[in-house]
Amino acid sequence: MESEQLFHRGYYRNSYNSITSASSDEELLDGAGVIMDFQTSEDDNLLDGDTVVGTHYTMTNGGSINSSTHLLDLLDEPIPGVGTYDDFHTIDWVREKCKDRERHRRINSKKKESAWEMTKSLYDAWSGWLVVTLTGLASGALAGLIDIAADWMTDLKEGICLSALWYNHEQCCWGSNETTFEERDKCPQWKTWAELIIGQAEGPGSYIMNYIMYIFWALSFAFLAVSLVKVFAPYACGSGIPEIKTILSGFIIRGYLGKWTLMIKTITLVLAVASGLSLGKEGPLVHVACCCGNIFSYLFPKYSTNEAKKREVLSAASAAGVSVAFGAPIGGVLFSLEEVSYYFPLKTLWRSFFAALVAAFVLRSINPFGNSRLVLFYVEYHTPWYLFELFPFILLGVFGGLWGAFFIRANIAWCRRRKSTKFGKFPVLEVIIVAAITAVIAFPNPYTRLNTSELIKELFTDCGPLESSSLCDYRNDMNASKIVDDIPDRPAGIGVYSAIWQLCLALIFKIIMTVFTFGIKVPSGLFIPSMAIGAIAGRIVGIAVEQLAYYHHDWFIFREWCEVGADCITPGLYAMVGAAACLGGVTRMTVSLVVIVFELTGGLEYIVPLMAAVMTSKWVGDAFGREGIYEAHIRLNGYPFLDAKEEFTHTTLAADVMRPRRNDPPLAVLTQDNMTVDDIENMINETSYNGFPVIMSKESQRLVGFALRRDLTIAIESARKKQEGIVGSSRVCFAQHTPSLPAESPRPLKLRSILDMSPFTVTDHTPMEIVVDIFRKLGLRQCLVTHNGRLLGIITKKDILRHMAQTANQDPASIMFN
Repeated sequence: MESEQLFHRGYYRNSYNSITSASSDEELLDGAGVIMDFQTSEDDNLLDGDTVVGTHYTMTNGGSINSSTHLLDLLDEPIPGVGTYDDFHTIDWVREKCKDRERHRRINSKKKESAWEMTKSLYDAWSGWLVVTLTGLASGALAGLIDIAADWMTDLKEGICLSALWYNHEQCCWGSNETTFEERDKCPQWKTWAELIIGQAEGPGSYIMNYIMYIFWALSFAFLAVSLVKVFAPYACGSGIPEIKTILSGFIIRGYLGKWTLMIKTITLVLAVASGLSLGKEGPLVHVACCCGNIFSYLFPKYSTNEAKKREVLSAASAAGVSVAFGAPIGGVLFSLEEVSYYFPLKTLWRSFFAALVAAFVLRSINPFGNSRLVLFYVEYHTPWYLFELFPFILLGVFGGLWGAFFIRANIAWCRRRKSTKFGKFPVLEVIIVAAITAVIAFPNPYTRLNTSELIKELFTDCGPLESSSLCDYRNDMNASKIVDDIPDRPAGIGVYSAIWQLCLALIFKIIMTVFTFGIKVPSGLFIPSMAIGAIAGRIVGIAVEQLAYYHHDWFIFREWCEVGADCITPGLYAMVGAAACLGGVTRMTVSLVVIVFELTGGLEYIVPLMAAVMTSKWVGDAFGREGIYEAHIRLNGYPFLDAKEEFTHTTLAADVMRPRRNDPPLAVLTQDNMTVDDIENMINETSYNGFPVIMSKESQRLVGFALRRDLTIAIESARKKQEGIVGSSRVCFAQHTPSLPAESPRPLKLRSILDMSPFTVTDHTPMEIVVDIFRKLGLRQCLVTHNGRLLGIITKKDILRHMAQTANQDPASIMFN
């Protein structure tokens, strides 16, 4: 058994030796000299100990260790299944890192024995780079496929290209010689549904037919998407980022990153985006990339057999997902670091960087947008920003923070209502209703009918001489000498004012529909809808400031830098800043968001306005509640996630939180050599605990170690099949030496090999502040509480979460995962 191997290799003799010989992956978990012999446990079980003495508390190693070289143990071979995890359990980070270190040592010790062993060593060293390369390649290819398919199906709602059915509207008219500058999207090859069905291109009949076909296709796509999700892969719904954050913190959700989820999410993401629902594909692309990372990790034993190492691949995969979602490789790495990863060593940073690079390279090779760029809305502004403009930028930041706070509260309230009422039992009906309302309201307004990404592109774009959008319908100065890139500020025309009214209606529509759309049972991202809301608000503010500067250029705030005939204000820049502010208000991202937006738009010169708006939106949002939308959904679903950003400031002690409490039944424990197989099986059947402390005797209560329910069950079943003489009355021995038994006694069962002999312990007077910190930084699931070496109780990760909920005046029963 592994615990004995670790014993023989000196893990117990000197914790310093085990630290200094650690491979470079383990900087985080080994810093305190924690003794590293662990067996698995679940959310409600126990962990490792070391001796750390402080002013107010002491942590002690829980178990005396004997240095005998032969543990008398009938289970010499590793028992299949021991050390693995059940679904909806948390991994044992320290044990997994210990297991990886042992594997690393074994490979290093053998590599000089033969050329084959050296080859295996090199393969092992390079397997990390291979798996992130494969993940990057797959993520880039799938993202390109999704982008192309979503564009084609979005245009299918309005018409079809007769000359080549697989072309979208824009591609259909590329080769036409009959398009005009004003109506560049009209060509004989592209037919609307009204032209095909009733033969009319204009008029009320044509409008009504196109309206009906738009709603028909929207409902068809939405119905197909929700049906596929419901039948084949229920985990393919939603954004996926809250669950990925939880999985990266060590939680096991079987099937969430599986091949069926990947296949169905890829297909239904295209359908959901094409249906016109107020959602984006960027969040789900992170889920798709993590599915690729998870599947490829099974090709390499280094990752397939170690849950902690697998999470390093998933961190790199999430970076690749954002890289292809936004065409922002550096932003993807920072997103993985800031937003989703729980454990992010330096090696993972390099691999995330490489995965993001490979994914971006593949996407660029596919060129899904046909503009030779990684992103749809690349813009170039020709005017610098001025100091005075920081004021409207900060106002946009305030709007973003208010929108974020409103959205989180409204969306969580709606999702909670969905969970607690009959409405949640009809997910297909809900999607159909939301899609129908969206399609009926969206079609009459050209800005809501547009694909959301196309809308953002139009709002970001500066008005140049080649723009035909109604947003650029300014009254031209006939005295202008020549057409240049920098067109001076001009008075707004009729088109601009009508566009502003339509944008105001679009803003209200997007705000309401996004609240009800995020969380329905189709793949639904939040990045693009939030950016669209911010871009609409920003463009309206930008036009208002531009007109203010034009009509009042003699005001002191404009006089110095905005002369008559100068191009002072860029409304598109305000749209970009507003988009960043609203996305920041919802997700509470800061550094990664600024980098994503300037990579997304190419607006490197405008980092300061972006930083000001994003920081303001975070401050305003935090004033109403510190958690972002993903943390709120984690809490709503009750996942056991300890957020490192949350502060714990209460003055409670470990004794206040541990179980058993006063009036609770006593702690279920095993004794080291006084129990039979039947006794243990009865305890397993009568309780739902996931592990049991092992003590010397009921009288002494001295701690020996900790045994997991799963490991006990597997070990007893295995012993009954493989060992003769093991019966219900067989004595179970966790001690190193078997006690003397009467001659007629059945053969004893020795289970010392499955015992975690150094569970993490704290004293009853340890402040909870310290306990919470230990749980966060070591990724613990539980620790035992002792007093003068005697076992008092247990604190699990769920106990910590319940206690934190109680201190925040929340109902602890309502937040726990079931």
